[in-house]
Amino acid sequence: MHFTQREQQALRDAGVDQDTIEAASDAVVEATDDAAAALEAFFHGRETVYSDMDIAHSSSEIQEHTVEYCDLFTHADDIRGYLRFDTWGVPVEGGRVLSEEKVELSLGPTVHGRVRFAADEDAL
Repeated sequence: MHFTQREQQALRDAGVDQDTIEAASDAVVEATDDAAAALEAFFHGRETVYSDMDIAHSSSEIQEHTVEYCDLFTHADDIRGYLRFDTWGVPVEGGRVLSEEKVELSLGPTVHGRVRFAADEDAL
């Protein structure tokens, strides 16, 4: 179940029946799975992507990355995983598709921030 016990109780107190709560929970899980698949598909088969990542010692606002892979998994409404570039990688802690040519990921340590990735520099 996606919703916590407190959220479920609040929904029941507001008059939402258990079948509706379960259907809403299932819809959240399905939407999260679809989003993770779309994010992986964005990186799959792309050798190079561009980002607005803030990188130390770089004077450019746009960074170029050689992508090895993006491997994501889901749990309820969480998207987690790993994005591997040619020489380094970073944990993924969430994300969303912005368009066919642009996505946004929440990256964990060492980046600790939201980063937009695009297939082409002009999309950023």
